[in-house]
Amino acid sequence: MEDSLRKKFVKRAKRVVIKVGSGVLTGSRGLNRGVIDRLTKDISLLRDDGIEVILVSSGAIAAGLRKMGLASRPQSVSQQQAMAAVGQTTLMMAYEKAFSRHGHKVAQVLLTRDDLTHRRRYLNARNTIFTLLAWKIIPVINENDTVVVEEIKFGDNDNLSAMVTNLTEANLLVNLTDIDGLYDSNPRDHKEAKLIRVVEKVDRSVYRYAGSIPGFLGTGGMASKVRAAQKVALAGVPTIIANGLKQGILTKIFSGDEEGTLFLPREVSLCSRKHWIAFTKSPKGALVIDRGAEEALVSRGKSLLPSGIKEVRGRFSLGNAVVILNEQGKEVAVGMVNYHSGDIKKIMGLKTSEIESVLGVKHDDEVIHRDNLILASQMEEGDSLCQLQT
Repeated sequence: MEDSLRKKFVKRAKRVVIKVGSGVLTGSRGLNRGVIDRLTKDISLLRDDGIEVILVSSGAIAAGLRKMGLASRPQSVSQQQAMAAVGQTTLMMAYEKAFSRHGHKVAQVLLTRDDLTHRRRYLNARNTIFTLLAWKIIPVINENDTVVVEEIKFGDNDNLSAMVTNLTEANLLVNLTDIDGLYDSNPRDHKEAKLIRVVEKVDRSVYRYAGSIPGFLGTGGMASKVRAAQKVALAGVPTIIANGLKQGILTKIFSGDEEGTLFLPREVSLCSRKHWIAFTKSPKGALVIDRGAEEALVSRGKSLLPSGIKEVRGRFSLGNAVVILNEQGKEVAVGMVNYHSGDIKKIMGLKTSEIESVLGVKHDDEVIHRDNLILASQMEEGDSLCQLQT
């Protein structure tokens, strides 16, 4: 059953995101050139077979450490950013040389979360990557560590790989790490640890397993890889977490071999726009709503009107994403607002007909339209009723 599932997923994968972590790329003397040579050979074979490959690569800071002759990662943000700037050139040069041996060109794409939070920049980034793929160039994507600040960080490249998978409408995410996949306990500490071959749905038990397996060289451990798999599953995309240090690992995966842990996609998925609102846009504030508004959103699929809002938390602008909370503080939904926070404070509790007289202008009847709103339950189960497509 599992074997046929894997073969089905890889056979229909015409565009894939391959994420390679620091634990795979980094050796005792900086970048592991042998691993890079093997991976680029396998990726080139996939590209020659007509599969479009987008590479999300860690390793810039690790490469910078080696280049500067340092033994440990610096502590200050500015030093880490400078180290990333030093190492990024080394990383890209290594990829360019390795891919050129197989007749392929690469392009560097550096992103911050801010680039994907703004819809126009999101679409621009997508169009750029699609153009590179059309030119048969392999995009190598990394977070723009040299300029990023905490508020616009992806958090780690696992999260970035999930966002890129959705951005590019890829059919499969392959996350290469330095162990064989998700185990039921840390295999480095427990010899009896068992590899979990298939995860049908990410739940608390899966996170408990993942939480026991830390990351070493990278910023994320197994938990961040599971979160990324959950996000793409909600977009209807499978994930395979596997050991990137294994010889020929990509060839084995794309032959349908039982390698690593397969995370199954959800049968009913969030459409691209709602997935973007739910997982890519970073919430800038919160709205607390009354019981009547909660019932209207959850049970009747309605938009959020000003009359149901009791409190505005934080400062945000028109088009930002906000969390919607009920009176008990439980998260009900995430949505994209039609008014900035100052205006919502003025009109909360009022009827729609009163908006213009209070503000002097009325952008929309709704504070959040239902097409731009994702319920917490939908983020867990998926949602097939998307009115606005990308």
